[in-house]
Amino acid sequence: MTSTAKPGGPGNASPRTAAMATGRQADSARRRQRVIAAINRALTDGTEISVSSIARAAAVDRTFLYRHRDLLAKIHAIEASPAAVGGTGPAVTRASLQADLLAAHERGIRLNARVQQLEKRLSEALGEQAWRESGLGAPADLDALNHKITHLEQHVIDLQLRLEERDEELAAARAANRELMAQLNATARRR
Repeated sequence: MTSTAKPGGPGNASPRTAAMATGRQADSARRRQRVIAAINRALTDGTEISVSSIARAAAVDRTFLYRHRDLLAKIHAIEASPAAVGGTGPAVTRASLQADLLAAHERGIRLNARVQQLEKRLSEALGEQAWRESGLGAPADLDALNHKITHLEQHVIDLQLRLEERDEELAAARAANRELMAQLNATARRR
């Protein structure tokens, strides 16, 4: 059975090919009906509406939804629309959820900064405490020690002044001693 007609050309479809195309169209129509039924069921039940959940509920592949843009657009429109709540409280929309998420993210950033600040303060306090307890750190009574240092420095200055006075007195005594020795030697020579 050889055919001279080009396959796939217009008007050249064999009855078998036409039957396959009709079957494919019928299968696609059944899948569409299952997807629409899954969307309606999710709306009435209040269950999650997403591409994955609808594909799973309709027993179709997600690629089927991506090939049928009208079904995909319907799912995305329902996802973006406010949820039907029984009249209690404000309606939840995608925008309100995104605003809540942004606020939670910013709160998380603030809390993280506060935790880091508190960790730093705790680290400094523990480090100071360990430093004091080890004996290497400065004593707690720094004011008393500073007062004592000032007092000792003043005492050192007083002692240096007294030492300088005694050095001057000693130098004067030596000079007087030399004069007396010179006079004694002079009188001893004259005799």
